[in-house]
This record gives sequence, C-alpha cells and structure tokens, in this order.
Amino acid sequence: MRHAYYEAVLLVERVHRHFLEVVKADLDRHGIQDINNVQALILYNVGTDEMTVGELTARGYYLGSNVSYNVKKMVENQYLAQERSPHDRRSVRIKLSPKGLALHKTLNESLEKQVGALAGSQITSEELTKASETLKKLERFWTGMINYAGG
Repeated sequence: MRHAYYEAVLLVERVHRHFLEVVKADLDRHGIQDINNVQALILYNVGTDEMTVGELTARGYYLGSNVSYNVKKMVENQYLAQERSPHDRRSVRIKLSPKGLALHKTLNESLEKQVGALAGSQITSEELTKASETLKKLERFWTGMINYAGG
C-alpha cells in the first residue's frame, strides 16, 4: 500500500493535467488553435500586469526554458506584446496585446462557468478552501525540501 503522501503527489499532477484538458476543450470550443493550453494559462496568469519573463518564472508557475519558448510563440501569434525596458535595455517586458486581452476575457468567462457548475457537484466552497490550505502547506514543505537538499 502506498503512503498517502505519494498518492497526493500523483493526484496533484493528474488533476493539473485534467485541468489543462478542460482549458484545451474551451480553446477548441472557441475555435482557437494558435495557442495551446499551457500558453493560455501563462497568458491568464499575466493578466493585466506587465512583467519580464524572469518575473513570470519567479512566480513559480513555470520552468524558465518553457516560459521563454511559450512567450516567444505567444508574441509570434500576437497574444503578447513585448518592449525593451527604458531603464535596462537587456530586459524585455511583456504584457497582453488586445488579442491576448480578448482571450483572457474568454478564459475568465470559462472559469466563471466552471465555478457556477460547482454548485451542481459534490464539492463545497469549504472543501476547496481546505484543499487550497493543504496544497499551500505542501508547497512550503517542498520549498523547504529544495533548500534542505541544496544545503
């Protein structure tokens, strides 16, 4: 029998993959084929902010090389606009383009529909809050393990 910790780790990964499939299905429903589900989540997390790729990576959501590649693709497909920082010419800042803002709105509407659909499920707001608290504790635990392993 596996330890509950191992089961939780596998479940986190599996749930994330399922959510990515939901995002992909939403993109397909809207006929959007020039951006993938991972890129759409990056776009959603950029939101109305303006930041560097390094700042996006530092948020802890993505691996650096994947972010750079995906940002490049989103710039090519006109979801992101980028410009050099006037203060540091080596630094490139990104923000959503008008096309990116439109997709952000579409993704937000999809997430709101999902929240509305929760009412018909067996998942309560309290359970989601508890799950989030537990995941945050796991995040802190893993951050500590990285520091522990490095020291």
